[in-house]
Amino acid sequence: MAHTKQEIVDALATVQSTDNKSNLVEAGHIKNVQIFGDEVVVDAISLSPALHIKKKLEVSILKAIHEEVNQKLKIKINLEVPEVAQKEANMIRGAELKGVKNIIAVASGKGGVGKSTVSANLAVSLVEKGFKVGLVDADIYGPSQPTMFDVPNVKPGSITIDGVNKMEPVESYGVKLLSIGFFAGADQAVVWRGPMASKALNQLIRDAHWGELDFMIIDLPPGTGDIHLSTVQAVPITGAVIVSTPQAVALADARKGVGMFKVENINVPVLGMIENMAHFTPAELPDNKYYIFGKDGVKHLSQELNVPFLGEIPLVQSIRESGDVGRPATLQVNTPVSKAFDEITKRMVEELVKRNDTMPPTEVTRITTMAGCSAAKENA
Repeated sequence: MAHTKQEIVDALATVQSTDNKSNLVEAGHIKNVQIFGDEVVVDAISLSPALHIKKKLEVSILKAIHEEVNQKLKIKINLEVPEVAQKEANMIRGAELKGVKNIIAVASGKGGVGKSTVSANLAVSLVEKGFKVGLVDADIYGPSQPTMFDVPNVKPGSITIDGVNKMEPVESYGVKLLSIGFFAGADQAVVWRGPMASKALNQLIRDAHWGELDFMIIDLPPGTGDIHLSTVQAVPITGAVIVSTPQAVALADARKGVGMFKVENINVPVLGMIENMAHFTPAELPDNKYYIFGKDGVKHLSQELNVPFLGEIPLVQSIRESGDVGRPATLQVNTPVSKAFDEITKRMVEELVKRNDTMPPTEVTRITTMAGCSAAKENA
């Protein structure tokens, strides 16, 4: 008995496609069906290059045709993986972190440019705007966030969730915080090789109960090494922020920092660049600006790299003092410093909204609270 192409197509309509949303026919994943007597050739698409997924699809196709059409048919299946799907499979991506909507990595390339100070103040500024925020101190070898949040001697608690013991982050100024600094003594150096440091970072992120967060800020160490790769492997980073001073030697490393996130297999959107220590203004001469490290270096680099410029932070003694005593400078009301961090945070959220609006909904989580971010609220 001869069989028609439509009979085969109807049978394939009972097979789930590898996008897990529809069947092979509705998804458009059947490229061709040919019948030669008792032999059927099916050309189909798999959105995954993984061998076990492709094998499962082949078995499902065989079973559907045999059960729905004819058990005696000889079936040949040719599976094709689209180039785009192949590239996506090669991407370095971590599994979703339950309850965390947006994860922002703060990087610098070069040490000593104030990245950790900026991370702490961004986190507190987001809290002031009504967001739920967590901060991971990923600088395993030089953790500074416990000091900046005035909790150097506090230890994370333990909580049982669904029968599993997890770390409970320390909370300060409304920010949930975890750092290797909570587990190492003040005089204890962390002398670990890359794999051990990466494992510790993964535990800080995944073995903790973060609850529901609008933002998780990850304060990365300087450079572009193991910790950075471990971070993008541990969690799906929503976007990155690059911090630099305007001097040429710092900009050279900031350029590499941007380049790292643009590597094809990483491909994390850079939300913007921040110029720290942009200028010095003495308290007794409020109208004077001294460009100690150069002028507008980050602004010019951001234009060259086609990356948003989020703003500049002045070189002010109170920022250093605030970090030393554990009270982030953005908490100073109506000062040039607090206003600078407020504007930078708004710009960052606005860029995040733009980024999420230009990517497929399945790959992003939208921000639902825009308190204090009027421009971003209009784009939400």
